[in-house]
Amino acid sequence: MLRKQTGFTLIELLIVIAIIGILAAIAIPMYKTQTVKAKLTEVTNTMSNVSSAVAAYIQEGNGWPTAPTFTEIASSLGVSVRSVVHSATPGGRISAIDVTNGVITASVTNIDVVVNNSNIILTPASNATDGSITWGWSTTNMPAAYMPKR
Repeated sequence: MLRKQTGFTLIELLIVIAIIGILAAIAIPMYKTQTVKAKLTEVTNTMSNVSSAVAAYIQEGNGWPTAPTFTEIASSLGVSVRSVVHSATPGGRISAIDVTNGVITASVTNIDVVVNNSNIILTPASNATDGSITWGWSTTNMPAAYMPKR
């Protein structure tokens, strides 16, 4: 009595392996990009908190603030920024942050070699008629794919 053999042929297995390889070649770079963007969110959220404090500082009639260090931002604007260099809160994604005349500049670190040592800049623009403030994002030394879109 002859039994019919069941299973996959070699060509079927090779096709499946090729499809998995193509999907992996597409998915891995996309995964890396999304991981970097997610880590950059910590930096942009911190900068948004500082921008809210800057807006409150201006609304109180104090003019544009200048706070070039983590400690001065905490003391004059009331915002604690998690940093790499601050020993009380290790593991942050910001190595330096500066507020000069309302412009907030943060240096990025501990994320990925693609974006480490680049700066994210949040620039205010004041509306003369109603006193509202709008913010614009820009970067230095950072690929456009990672620039904040807010």
